[in-house]
Amino acid sequence: MDRKSASERESRQKALAARWSMAAEAIEALAGTRSLDAVVSVLRAFARRAVGADGIAVVLREGDQCHYVAEDAMEPLWAGQYFPAGSCVSGWAMQHHQTAVIPDIFDDPRVPVEAYRATFVRSMLIVPIGRIEAIAAVGAYWSEFGQPSDDEIMLLEALARAASVALENERLSRRAGG
Repeated sequence: MDRKSASERESRQKALAARWSMAAEAIEALAGTRSLDAVVSVLRAFARRAVGADGIAVVLREGDQCHYVAEDAMEPLWAGQYFPAGSCVSGWAMQHHQTAVIPDIFDDPRVPVEAYRATFVRSMLIVPIGRIEAIAAVGAYWSEFGQPSDDEIMLLEALARAASVALENERLSRRAGG
């Protein structure tokens, strides 16, 4: 391996280590949350940088609607808006309890293209939140077409799992009266 490729590899490894460090910080913060609002706040604060995305959104399931409650993005997306769960990718991820990996928004039938056409979003990753029943989702968005890396997928899934545990702890604490 020549020096240039060794240096590039080392640089990529350092960047990845920084992302995992940021994810660990987010997971620690999620462990201390005691409300849905606090979970949303932590995800909004950490997810974009941890995954290296151009934007993130936190989406809550409210009946048959998806409510985009928070975002951190290079341009405004849909914060405050509602979309039918049956016609948005976040709804699909929650209904199927599966991560949606979309390298090209124009080439995936789950994507309501008109909602994205005027945005910077060209690829995305949506992960449901909720171990038994998905009650939310976190989405990461990129301005370029491309498959999110395995590390980006694992990082966002780890944050979603930590958010699920935090929400379950909050529910149990409420039930116990504490």
